[in-house]
Amino acid sequence: MKLPRRQFLHLAAGAAALPAVSRIATAQAYPSRPVRLIVGFVPGNPPDIVARLTGQWLSERLGQPFVVENRPGASGFIGTEAVVRAPPDGYTLLVTGVNDVVGATLYDKLNYNFMRDIAPVAAIIRQPLVMVVHPSFPAKTVPEFIAHAKANPGKVNMASAGTGTPPHLVGALFKAMADVDMVHVAYRGGAPALTDLIGGQVQVMFVGTPASIEYIRSGKLRPLGVTTATRSEVLPDVPTVGEFVPGYEASTWFGVGAPKNTPSQIIDKLNKEINAGHADPKLKAQLASLGGTVLPGSPADFAKLIADDTEKWARVIRAANIKAD
Repeated sequence: MKLPRRQFLHLAAGAAALPAVSRIATAQAYPSRPVRLIVGFVPGNPPDIVARLTGQWLSERLGQPFVVENRPGASGFIGTEAVVRAPPDGYTLLVTGVNDVVGATLYDKLNYNFMRDIAPVAAIIRQPLVMVVHPSFPAKTVPEFIAHAKANPGKVNMASAGTGTPPHLVGALFKAMADVDMVHVAYRGGAPALTDLIGGQVQVMFVGTPASIEYIRSGKLRPLGVTTATRSEVLPDVPTVGEFVPGYEASTWFGVGAPKNTPSQIIDKLNKEINAGHADPKLKAQLASLGGTVLPGSPADFAKLIADDTEKWARVIRAANIKAD
């Protein structure tokens, strides 16, 4: 039977609309089962803590468990690749951070392209690093540190959690902008680096507030400056490095990503709920206890942050000729 033209066009239009209707219905029903939050690091690290706080909030808001799954190894890239390979249905999400944007330049043999293969969902928190020295170190301020380093080129040892880690890159940026000569000492993780700094084997380190705050409060480490553009709420008396090195700013951050092609309706739903968490006094205080500030915004805002930091750290890596181990 031959259909009249008008009826045929009506049916064709209805069929074309089915995928959109289906996507909307799927987003409205989402989540209908547990969601995995993949963290590329061991439990207890800042990304893991951020993931658990965010997961608990999303579980309460959306009525399904958001379960943190740790996939440590290869600077977090094992976890990232697991999300890249997952179905784009919103049930496997990534807690991402600066390690992923750094990896885009530092490693040329990754099995994925982070900016292409991960869809930004929402930023969660920005954290400063703190420039800390051993209490026996003669400098008590950033200007005094710069003067000492210039008077003793190549004699100041800067510890980091490893080549290409945020402590290394943030220190490399300081080294370039302050025009000082420091020797980079790479450790296999932040804990042994901090142990040697406290023991006086190395002189300076740029380290996150969660790992350093208790040592600062107990007097085992001396803070000289925080690396963000504004002072930290947990260290209000510590100046920013940028107050003495104009233009200097560096930070770490964490956010949520999803496999590319995840329906925009699901991404928008998750973004809305994560942003609601930023306004919740309890969750906001829990995140602030990590020494950071919440980062509300749209998926597009998070995409811009990722793009800007990818470009920024690429310049630092290339200028300092940093090579992956």
